[in-house]
Amino acid sequence: MRVAVRVAAADVECARALALELVPGGLEERAAGGEIELGLYVDEGDVGRIRESFPAARVERVEPGWEDAWRAFHRPVRVGGIWIGPPWDHLPDGEPAVVIDPGRAFGTGAHATTRLCVELLAIAPRGSLLDVGCGSGVLAIAGARLGYGPLLAVDDDPVAVEVTRANAESNGVVVETRVIDALSGPLPRVDVAVANILLGPVEHVLSRVDAGYVITSGYLAGERPAAPGWTWVEGREVDGWAADLLVRAGGRDARGGCG
Repeated sequence: MRVAVRVAAADVECARALALELVPGGLEERAAGGEIELGLYVDEGDVGRIRESFPAARVERVEPGWEDAWRAFHRPVRVGGIWIGPPWDHLPDGEPAVVIDPGRAFGTGAHATTRLCVELLAIAPRGSLLDVGCGSGVLAIAGARLGYGPLLAVDDDPVAVEVTRANAESNGVVVETRVIDALSGPLPRVDVAVANILLGPVEHVLSRVDAGYVITSGYLAGERPAAPGWTWVEGREVDGWAADLLVRAGGRDARGGCG
C-alpha cells in the first residue's frame, strides 16, 4: 500500500522525521503544489498505525513491481562539472562521471540538496573530506572526482554504509566507510565536511565536527542552521531547498575572502 501524507513546506522536516520513525526503510518525497507529499510504502496491516500519526493520509493500493518503478524517474544530472546518473543510463564519454545505484539508501544525485552540495564542493578548497550521513555515497564519490582526498563516509545505518562501499568500488574510488552516529560518535579532523541531513542534526553536527569548512543541506529555502563558531561564506537555493558553505570562525577563506 502507498500511504500519502501532504504537509506544508514549513512542516516537512518534522513530518519527515516522524515518517522515518514509522517506516525506517525510507520514503518518497515530491512537490505537490505548495505542499510536500511524503509517500510511504507499507503492507496493508501497517496502514492503521501510520494513520494514527497522520489521520488525513490517503491510501492506495499499488501494482506489482512498484519497487522498481522509480527507476523510470531517475534521470542523470550534470552539476559541478560532473555527470551523475544511474548504472542503467548511458555513460558519457570523456566527462567526469559518478555512477550511483542507490539500492536501499537515500541519494541518487538528482535531489536538489545533493545537487547543491556538489555545487558547493566544486568551489570549496580541496583537502580531506568527511561525508556525514553518506546514504548512497554520492557526495563522497563526487568529492573524489573533484579532487578531494582522503575520503571518509559515515552513517548510522549499516545498509547505507554497505551501499556507499559498493558504489565507491564500482566507481573505482577509495572511500573509507564507518558505521557512526555523527550526533554522538567520534568524528575525525578533516579539511572539509559535508552534511546533507535534516536541519536539527546539521546544527548538532556543526557543534562537534572538527573541520575547516562545512557544507550543509537538507533543509528548506529560507532556513539557515544556527552555527556558533562558524562564519557563513555562501548559500544557494533551488527547488525550495537550501545549502550553505561555512568556514570555521577566525579562519581564512582559502578562496580569497576572510572568515
